[in-house]
Amino acid sequence: MTSEYFIVLGIMGVAFFAISGALLGHEKNINGFGIVVVGVMTALGGGTLRDLLLGKPIFWVETSEYLLATYSAIFVTVILIRYFPSPSNFYFILIDTIGLAIFNVIGIEKALISGTGMIVALTMGMTTGIFGGLMRDVVCREVPYVMRGDVYASACFAGGLTYAALFAVDIPYIWCILGSVGVTVLLRITSLHWGVNVDLFRKRTSKFSEKNTSDK
Repeated sequence: MTSEYFIVLGIMGVAFFAISGALLGHEKNINGFGIVVVGVMTALGGGTLRDLLLGKPIFWVETSEYLLATYSAIFVTVILIRYFPSPSNFYFILIDTIGLAIFNVIGIEKALISGTGMIVALTMGMTTGIFGGLMRDVVCREVPYVMRGDVYASACFAGGLTYAALFAVDIPYIWCILGSVGVTVLLRITSLHWGVNVDLFRKRTSKFSEKNTSDK
């Protein structure tokens, strides 16, 4: 991927995440400069952690366009919220999911450019996609999506595997990107529509407890 396309994709990612941060902050009655803090944290948190782990210059320090895109997205969101009805929860989830999908790809690409193996790149993709939203949810006193049974981190990982599979068969980069983004968004949205959850651990009732309950 050329540096120009990489920057454009990154700007799209920070914009979508900045919007999702501002929307959740509004829903949680965060006001004033707090909205900017939540939006910036969401947009830049994951990429900052990724660059620190890879030992690379922080992306928004190196290229100020990312900051400009972040602040602009927050400003536009605040203006729209002031003068138009608040968007439904579906649009918040859609915006957040697109940001997740884009950041996942960016994290994978940047790790591969840095010379890591694919498994490290997939981990960096998930880190980039998830960490900003994790910080946003914690600050807004929400149980983070990644900590729930939602198809969130798993959708991100599936998108990463799609990228890895297409990359392995030497598909052009644009199709690796589109395939990864498409799978992540599709899995996330359809899982919500059908009410699908990832429950690794289910509560189990012992036979002794069941017997005591039935005797009462």
